[in-house]
Amino acid sequence: MGEELLRAFRLFRKADWRQKPVAGYKPSEIMALICIGNKADSVSCGMQVSELSRLLRVTSPTVTQLIKGMENDGLVERNMDQSDRRAVRVTLTDKGAAIMEQSLAVFKTSFEGLVDYLGEEDSRKLTELLGRVFSYFQERVFEPAEPEHKGDAE
Repeated sequence: MGEELLRAFRLFRKADWRQKPVAGYKPSEIMALICIGNKADSVSCGMQVSELSRLLRVTSPTVTQLIKGMENDGLVERNMDQSDRRAVRVTLTDKGAAIMEQSLAVFKTSFEGLVDYLGEEDSRKLTELLGRVFSYFQERVFEPAEPEHKGDAE
């Protein structure tokens, strides 16, 4: 059964999960907009480039180039951090927020299509099972190893 599960999960590697361009913007730009927009919900002063880099799992220079292009397109603004003059914070413009909302609507529609395809009951089961799969891997497989204590080996 373990091998069957592994094969099923491997199918997802073959799928093209990248969001299709929305309004001509690349998936990397859309993901950056979503990350910045989610941060704006809790803190109105924006997001530091280093934090965005960590969330997108790319280097800071890569994010800096991405932000430059997005700034030129009028999607984001860069402002000096008021508490740390060396840092820069990135915020969405109205245009950037609109593109983010449009992208989220496209993504949501694709999942609504999945619910229509599976049916409500199977969709609920899948949701519950995926939550359990996530918990299993977080708790048992991906949890950091605890440091060994000298007294444990005796």
